[in-house]
Amino acid sequence: MAGGAVESHSLTLTASDGNRFAAYVARAMEPTGSGIVIFPDVRGLFRFYEELALRFAAAGFDAVAFDYYGRSAGASTRDADFDAWGHLAQTTAKGIATDAAAAADFLRSAEGGADRAVFSVGFCFGGRNAYLNATADSPVRPQGTVAFYGALGPGRLGRPAPLERTATMRGPILGFFGGADQSIPAEQVAQFDAGLTAAGAVHELIVYPEAPHSFFDRSADQYAAEADDAWHRTVAFLLAHAPV
Repeated sequence: MAGGAVESHSLTLTASDGNRFAAYVARAMEPTGSGIVIFPDVRGLFRFYEELALRFAAAGFDAVAFDYYGRSAGASTRDADFDAWGHLAQTTAKGIATDAAAAADFLRSAEGGADRAVFSVGFCFGGRNAYLNATADSPVRPQGTVAFYGALGPGRLGRPAPLERTATMRGPILGFFGGADQSIPAEQVAQFDAGLTAAGAVHELIVYPEAPHSFFDRSADQYAAEADDAWHRTVAFLLAHAPV
């Protein structure tokens, strides 16, 4: 797309360890000055996240969505037939952070300024990894973090749990959860809230009582009110926490 509200294209990025992976960039015609790194759900660089990058660009934020599976499945986008679960076990938290950092560095270098604000926005598996990179030592160096239904507890693959890392997290953080999401119990959300408070991290956690997991993407039609509210809160968060 070019000449309209945004410009966008697919690209291949190279991480600091040499991994080549697929990404998709959308540029705002009326930029706010901030950038967004989109951490997709387990599907990787699925079409929904390319469309989300366009939506962020239309709102004034240059955005890059990136894929998780370059190391095992090559630098390409993913469709509904892609066996994400078959490749998920081959990913690592470090590898994902390294790839996300390359996406963030692309946004910064594309504007010619290392001080440009870049935020992380993640969904499900991506929300979990966005939380794990909301730390002072993350190579992503996010200005702030937004996570939609990011899992908080220990994962099936023995991955780090955000609940175990709150002491090292820094805000601002905005988290969205579904009250009907059985994969993220209310007790975990409360524990996460307490941990962030103890760490002194500026944060806000929003729970939509009737919403399930993936209410913003896979179930957006049925939960349009919750998805719309979360979108407006996200944009307000990004604007509020951008450097003056």
